[in-house]
Parts: sequence; C-alpha cells; structure tokens
Amino acid sequence: MTAKPIAALIASEIKATTAQVAAAVDLLDAGATVPFIARYRKEVTGGLDDTQLRVLSERLTYLRELEARRSSILDSIRGQDKLTDELEGKIAAAATKAELEDIYLPYKPKRRTKAEIARERGLGPLAEAILADRSIAPADRAGAYLTADVADVKMALEGARDIIAEGMAENADLLGRLRNYMKDAAFLRARVVDGKQEAGAKFSDYFDHSERWATAPGHRALAMLRGWNEEILSVDIVVDQDDRSPMKPVERMIAAAYNVGAHLPGDKWLLDVIGWTWRVKLSMSLSLDLMRELRERAEEEAIRVFARNLKDLLLAAPAGSRATMGLDPGIRTGVKVAVVDGTGKLLDTTTVYPFPPKNDVRGTQAELASLIRKHRVELIAIGNGTGSRETEKLVADMLAQLPAPKPTKVIVSEAGASVYSASETAAAEFPALDVSLRGAVSIARRLQDPLAELVKIEPKSIGVGQYQHDVDQSKLSRSLDAVVEDAVNAVGVDLNTASASLLARVSGLGKSSAEAIVAHRDATGAFTSRQELLKVPRLGARTFEQCAGFLRIPNGTEPLDASSVHPEAYGVANKIIAACGRDVRSLMGDSVALKKLEPRAFVDERFGLPTIKDILAELEKPGRDPRPSFKTATFADGVDDIKDLKVGMQLEGTVTNVAAFGAFVDIGVHQDGLVHVSQLADRFVKDPHEVVKAGDVVQVRVTEIDVARKRIGLTMRKDGGAEKGGREARGSASNGGGTRNAAERQPRPQAPAQGALGAALLAAMKQK
Repeated sequence: MTAKPIAALIASEIKATTAQVAAAVDLLDAGATVPFIARYRKEVTGGLDDTQLRVLSERLTYLRELEARRSSILDSIRGQDKLTDELEGKIAAAATKAELEDIYLPYKPKRRTKAEIARERGLGPLAEAILADRSIAPADRAGAYLTADVADVKMALEGARDIIAEGMAENADLLGRLRNYMKDAAFLRARVVDGKQEAGAKFSDYFDHSERWATAPGHRALAMLRGWNEEILSVDIVVDQDDRSPMKPVERMIAAAYNVGAHLPGDKWLLDVIGWTWRVKLSMSLSLDLMRELRERAEEEAIRVFARNLKDLLLAAPAGSRATMGLDPGIRTGVKVAVVDGTGKLLDTTTVYPFPPKNDVRGTQAELASLIRKHRVELIAIGNGTGSRETEKLVADMLAQLPAPKPTKVIVSEAGASVYSASETAAAEFPALDVSLRGAVSIARRLQDPLAELVKIEPKSIGVGQYQHDVDQSKLSRSLDAVVEDAVNAVGVDLNTASASLLARVSGLGKSSAEAIVAHRDATGAFTSRQELLKVPRLGARTFEQCAGFLRIPNGTEPLDASSVHPEAYGVANKIIAACGRDVRSLMGDSVALKKLEPRAFVDERFGLPTIKDILAELEKPGRDPRPSFKTATFADGVDDIKDLKVGMQLEGTVTNVAAFGAFVDIGVHQDGLVHVSQLADRFVKDPHEVVKAGDVVQVRVTEIDVARKRIGLTMRKDGGAEKGGREARGSASNGGGTRNAAERQPRPQAPAQGALGAALLAAMKQK
C-alpha cells in the first residue's frame, strides 16, 4: 500500500478528501503539531479539526506499521522462494495486521513441530492421499508407509493427522471464516473459582455470568478480566455450547472447507481429525484471538472514557485570580494549610490539629481566621480525601463567626495531589517546603486554575479513568498526553506567568525549551512581545512558528500579542484594523464595528477565508477562554457519611467521573454515588457524556444504599428513578472506576491464570 492509498483509506474513515489527508500528513511529517495544524493551517488541510487530526495521526501510525510488516513478510517468503503471484496478491489485499499474520502463518519460521517430524518420516504423501481419495480406509493405506521410524499403522495415522491438522490451523481463509463466526456466536463466560466467594465479593456480579462476546461492554469485560487476574474468576470464550448436535457448527465449517462428507471411510476418519483439531488447536488459538480483541476493544473504550473525563477536568471552570487557602485534610496527622495569592504565589503555610488526638478545634479556627484576615482570602479549597467533611464542617462553623464578606468554601478533588507533592516539579518549586504541605498548595491552585495546576501531574495519576491500571499504558499515555496538549492550546498560556510544566505542553515546545523560556524570563524580566521569544537560547524560527500563536502577553507592546492571532498573520490583521479606521486597542471587543466588515475582502494568496474569520472572531473577543464560568456545589448539612443517607434524599453534588455505564457523583459522604446511564435523564441516553461531564454540578436523588459494599445508587430523573439501573449499575459501581475505589487505584497483581486459555492470555499480556 503506497502513500496515496493510505491517504485515501484514512480520508474515507474521517470523512475528508484524499487531498486534505495528504496535506495533513505532510505537515505532521514536517514536525507540525495537531493544535497548530488545526488552528493555523485550515487553508492547507481544508479545515480538518483537532479530532479528525488525532484520528488521522493514530491511523497513519497503524497503517505505516502495517506496511512495514507487509514488506517484511514479503521479504521473508521471497527468501524462502515460496512467493507466488496469488500469494503476493493476498498479502497486498490484507487490510489488518490479523489478516496479514493469518496469511503468513504457514511460512512463519517456527520450532520443529509434530507435523514437520511426520513429514521427515515420509508421512506427507499419506496425508495427501487420504485427502485426495476418501474411498479407501486410511488404516488400509497406512500399511504402505511403515518404516524403521514408523513402527505401526497407529503411528502412521497419528503422523498424517498431525500434518492435516497443521494445514487446517494454517489455512488463512478457514481461520478468517471461523473467527468471524465466533465473533458473531461466541459467549464470554465467567465463573467464580471454588472457595473464592468471600474473598472476591466485589466480583459477585460475575460469579455465574454469561453474555455475547460481540456486545459485552468494555467495563464489564475489564471487570471480569480483573477478577480472573486476581484468581477470583475463571473466564472463557465458549461457542456452540447450546448446540446438542453430534457435530458442532464450527466442525461443519471445517468439514465444508475440505469437502468432507460422512459416508466414505476416509471421511469418517477425517471427521475425527477435524474434531480433534478443533479441540486441541483451533479452539484454543481462536479463543485467544477473541480474548485479545475483547481486551483491546475494552481498553480502547476505557482510554476513550479516561481521555474524555480528563479533558472535562482540565477545561473545568477556573475560580480566577483570587487569594486562596488550600486545606489538605488529615485526622491524626493534622490538616495541612497553604495560602496563595491571586497568581498562585505561596504566602503562608501551617498545620492545624482539630481532630483526635489533639482536638484543638478552637485553636484551629482561630488560626484559619487569622490567615484569612491577614491575606484577605476569598476562596477556601478543601481536598476531598479522608476528613474532608469534618474539615468542611469545621470551616463552616468558623465562617459563621466571621463578618462579611466571607470566603467561599469549595470541595476540590485532590486526586494526584500526593503524586505532585513528591515530584521533581514540586521539589523544584518548593525545595524547602515539607512534602505534606505541597499538597495543600496544589489543592489551592487547582481551584484557581485547574488546567495550570493539573498539567504538573502525570495524567494517569489524576484518577478520572475507568480501569486505567488494566489497559495498555503506552496507548493510555499517548491518548492522555494528546488531551492535555489540546486543552492547553485551546485555552492559551500567559507567557509571563506560566510554569515550565504548563509551557512544556504548548505546541512545539517541550521540557527543555519550556525551562529555557522560564530561565530567560527570570534572567531578563517579563517578555514584552512574542518576538522576544527568538532571543531564548535554542528556540529557533520553526519552534516559534509552532508555539507563538498559543502564547499570550497581556499589556505588551503589541496588542495582538494578547490574542490568538498568529504573528504570521499580523499583516492581514492590521489591514482589517485599518479598514475600521480605529486604534487596535479600541477596536478589540467592538463586535458592532467588526461585523460590518466583509471577510472576503481581506482574503489574499496566503490567508484564506477560514483564517480571516478566525482573526475577526478573535478581535471581537480577544483572548477568549473556552472554559465555563465558575460554579460550586453545596453539600447538605448533616450528611457526612454513607450512613446518613436515606432513600429519597434530594442532594446536590459534583460529577467526578463519567464512565460508559453512567456518572459518579460526589455528594459529600466520602464515597461517590453512581447515576446509572438509565437514570441520567427522562429519555434514552446512549452515551453519558451527552448529559454530564466531569466537574458538572448536578441535582440527584438517592435510590439505593448498600453500606456494607459502599454503594450508592442515585438518579437524575424527574420521576425519582422509577426504572432501576439494575445489575449493571450495581456491578459497575464497585468495579468501574470511581475516584475513591481502592481496587481502581491499586495496580493489578500478576496472579496465575486459570486453565490453558488463561495461561496463554496471561503470557500474551506480559509480552504486551
């Protein structure tokens, strides 16, 4: 497959033209980033957006790997002098890696097999004769092939069987038909391992579970695979289990491929060989293929869910530049306190001990009130970990005694704060600050600007995923890194206040160039124009082109530097400004004047209509932030623990995580409740993201409480949840990735698998 067919194939998949894809591929190959291409090369790509470009980039990598493998296989078979025109045509037509490997299987170098040994003993002609003429009983034929190495008829027939079975197991067309049949007819079956019922209670929904392989949702598949991996469940792929006929449909398919009937002596022997081949070879290998595909499908869904939630979290509403107190709750170890100013600069820290064993409630409240007055604190961010509700109540009681205006208290997700505290980034920022207090700083800052703070944490540690420890970590990292890059560049970055961590996510920049920018800024002072970036060591014209449009300089010497207008387009922007006869500063934000202009009048040979429209939109709303306005949830008084809940309670909460089966909501009781997808709205909802996203403040009603298993069922339906989410809701709540789920946070143990299929799958997973 040449470059042109690759472009054509991708074009059909992303609903674009071949020319658009080819242009995007050229830009990517030249080092351009997806955000840069999507924002500043619309004319070149015909307006491909960032979503299309991400899919394009992933598929381009896959298809190029496919081409490299195709070339390698052709070279291997050609080297064996076995390449025919027909075989070359089949290899050229293979559209997936699986198809390619099926075709290559008979030619793939392998260890010495039983079939190869049988051929060496001269039994190849016997196998061919049995297949060619079924009228003679194989046992009657076998006597002619006895030698010093073949002692008797039984040994001869076993050798012929091994040769024929290997041929069946390497028949690409047959494998394809069998695999497709299994995909349609197979079931995924889970059973509890004897004696593991109590230890594996969290997997109880799968103790005796069976569902179609083709429609098994990813979250249930991963839950079963995790249970299998922890030796709680046995998991199998089964096909034709309810078919009571002597000859199963899969065996009939194999027989049809070799024109095997049921009446001739040779046919009867071959039917036995087919049954043996299915049981010993094909069933195992094809089940393993389906199990791998199931895992890949489930992983893709899990990664997609994680990426979507991460995007929502990164683009959550910022509270803004206001003095903020961060509280990292703790019972025995005390509540860590940090106060930052409107820019995130650390002003003060302390640790207070309002809970046992010290119980210094009055001293704590006095200390917090003093810090609020001293630093004119406007916001109080309380981490949502252990002790958060106790801390919130403490703060509420204190605020009740303060005169107006009072700070606003907000419960903030502290996911990843401990990771940040112990990171090199935190150590570089606060070398003299105790690790425990760094978390409080992070909690305060993530309320002010979630994006700017969360980029300092490895995305996988932020904890808004579904089985993130169970998926391919390299794929997960690539997907999450892309989400962070897109989010940062969609918002834009203040060049003079951004941290190195934030700058490193800007298009075209990386860790070293970001650190160089910060070092230059520290040494020479704030940047007054984007052009000054070219004075940064090792930041050349190519990097400048990629990053400049996403970096902002408010109140600089060039007003356009505060916008997303790229420096390369300043000329045409100035033509637009001149046409209005106004100063650029007075024109920015004047939508009435700008809407009177005809965009086509400014199109030239370099800048087309898409760029002109983008410039006009940016002049109308310079430096616009795509994030929503800031809003907080109010938890119910007196509802601090799951035991305080009652069915029918109406509560307000914050969506912490959205999975394929529903949304998890923090209602202030240390355990997220689940709104099953069937409970999200008074209508059918296919994708929970249609209704909610991470960070949303929602109204919910309690429908189910299971204190022992720490499960809370919620509904957002106006009818109060007349139709329960049922088994899937309950099973997903414990196995599906709530931000506080212990099983979700801990890496999976590498336990032995059950059975041959389990052992084979475990080996494949370890290789991956």
